[in-house]
Amino acid sequence: MRLATRKKIITAAVAVFALAVLAVELYPIAITLLNGFRRDIVILSGQKLSLKQFTGASYALVFQNSQLMRAMRNSVIVGLLSTALSVGVGAMAAYGLTRFRFRGKNALAYSFLVFRMLPQMSLVVSLYLMFRSVGIRDTIFGITLAHSSFNVPYVIWMLIPFFTVVDKSYEEAAMVDGCSRWGMFRLIFLPLAAPGLVVAAVFAFINSWNEFLYALILTGVNARTAPVAISSLIGGDTLTWGQMCAASTIMLIPVFVFTIGMQKFLIRGVAAGGVKG
Repeated sequence: MRLATRKKIITAAVAVFALAVLAVELYPIAITLLNGFRRDIVILSGQKLSLKQFTGASYALVFQNSQLMRAMRNSVIVGLLSTALSVGVGAMAAYGLTRFRFRGKNALAYSFLVFRMLPQMSLVVSLYLMFRSVGIRDTIFGITLAHSSFNVPYVIWMLIPFFTVVDKSYEEAAMVDGCSRWGMFRLIFLPLAAPGLVVAAVFAFINSWNEFLYALILTGVNARTAPVAISSLIGGDTLTWGQMCAASTIMLIPVFVFTIGMQKFLIRGVAAGGVKG
């Protein structure tokens, strides 16, 4: 078999496999989107799709649900705040771990990774007791801290490669000009690591937006986020599939828009993160 023919076969096989994976990933999203426009009785009856079945009643009920809309707003606020806090703290930690020499540096870096690997269930009880004792349970501030706690280690390890590849000549030139460490971090390292910051911010936001366990246990009525509010649509004797699918589809929109808007930076960031200095 000729080399060119073999390459074509491999390329075609990879394309077919990628399309199959894409179909598996998109199928649940498509079903959720379509069921959001169908009534519960139609969904449960298992009838075939028909344009006559489509209605906006479920979306209307979702937008009329003040508690659900409040939870959506809380999710946006918590997602943005936790992302900003995680990226800010993570960037400073990554800078310190890559540009300073001190005893136990590697152990400290790996301790962040170990903390990220711990299951949330093993930490949530301690967080609950601590938050309740200081009066920040069921507050935006409290759930923001909780989300940041599992995002910061991830951000640190995402940004370490970006700060590592920055040439030392930049630091030496800045020191000659009298620039402080904070000035170097703000004016040199952050702009050079901008693609990595965008990647870390996108994933931190998605993690916070989709998080369920902490939000379920550490919030009540005031700071409840969208995933918890959507789960509350499951009652003891009722299951509002239409509203659940409609609300889930609405939850996809911010992440989809945010990710598409940052796609150029995401590609640059992932590519740059693989560069070894």
